[in-house]
Amino acid sequence: MTLSAIAHPRPLHARAPDSVGGASVAPAGVVMPKLLEVEGLTLQYKTPQHLVTATYRIDCAVHEQDRYVILGPSGCGKSTMLKAVGGFMTPEEGHIRLRGREVVGPGPDRMMVFQEFEQLMPWKTVLENVLFPMRVSGRFKSKDAMERALSVIDKVKLTKFRDVYPHMLSGGMKMRVAIARAMAMEPDILLMDEPFAALDALTRRKMQEELLQLWEQVRFTLMFVTHSIEEAIVVGSRILVLSPHPGRVRAELDASQLGFGAMGTPAFGALSEKIHGLLFEHELGRPVQQDEETHS
Repeated sequence: MTLSAIAHPRPLHARAPDSVGGASVAPAGVVMPKLLEVEGLTLQYKTPQHLVTATYRIDCAVHEQDRYVILGPSGCGKSTMLKAVGGFMTPEEGHIRLRGREVVGPGPDRMMVFQEFEQLMPWKTVLENVLFPMRVSGRFKSKDAMERALSVIDKVKLTKFRDVYPHMLSGGMKMRVAIARAMAMEPDILLMDEPFAALDALTRRKMQEELLQLWEQVRFTLMFVTHSIEEAIVVGSRILVLSPHPGRVRAELDASQLGFGAMGTPAFGALSEKIHGLLFEHELGRPVQQDEETHS
């Protein structure tokens, strides 16, 4: 970004690979290196009455520049898993490794973007919001922080709005500020937990489009949680489907050839039906086989 940033082998000014069917993919034959590895991940938490097993022995891997979506019904542990990747929960069993190093707590190599972008401080301008975590962390000299902030604000196309306050921005602009704020810290991966869940359908679609356009420009690595099948296919290059509680891996599916441009096509519909079957076949009277791995 000058930033080596979220996609380390790819500087922010580099040209993006070609896109296919509305969702971008790496050039043919290129396999991006593994960034995040999850092995045998079992997560538990206590309530006043129970010890709850949120996820059970999950295995998955996120590659650089992935848009990796975790999809499942309410209570399957997908948000809990994201918290564990962020370092806010300790696994009961298993391991989470980022660039080969065990995740043992929160760190600037993983940045969370919250629902409705509530991390933005309303009394600070766009520039001040982006600068704030860099100054608090003490990782950057004042001059370096300013250069980094201006660079990333320019990359998300908000230079004209750098002195504007959050309440004066559209929802899409707020999302860009929140992502710029995270990217300025040079994380390896961006974590988003159902960021558009509270929005109406039209606004949600606009925000999804904004997110994908920004990914095209920057090529950050994204781990994104949702309970919407359509959103998973639109946003994700790969989709991890979790079973109902406790969350286990039902399938990992390739959606890299799909996206908004494929909505309404047979391929989009077929993948949607496949995911629906994986999520709800227990309700249709068919047996559910846990820990299935499916690649389309």
